[in-house]
Amino acid sequence: MTHQTWNQLTDRQRTAIAVLASIELALTATAAVDLWFRPKEAVRGPKALWWPALFIQPVGPIAYLSAGRRRPRH
Repeated sequence: MTHQTWNQLTDRQRTAIAVLASIELALTATAAVDLWFRPKEAVRGPKALWWPALFIQPVGPIAYLSAGRRRPRH
């Protein structure tokens, strides 16, 4: 497998990379802001363990947003 430079990629490949990178950045930023402002009682597990997990891409932010937050009871 050979590595290609950015200029060697097709327009479609560059667009796909840019879109996926934007989604990954948005998920990570959303999860980080939520974790920062959410009280520790509203987080499943220790907040200190969620911080490094957020940077395991793309699984960490998705895991936090789907399973790491406690939903308020009505």
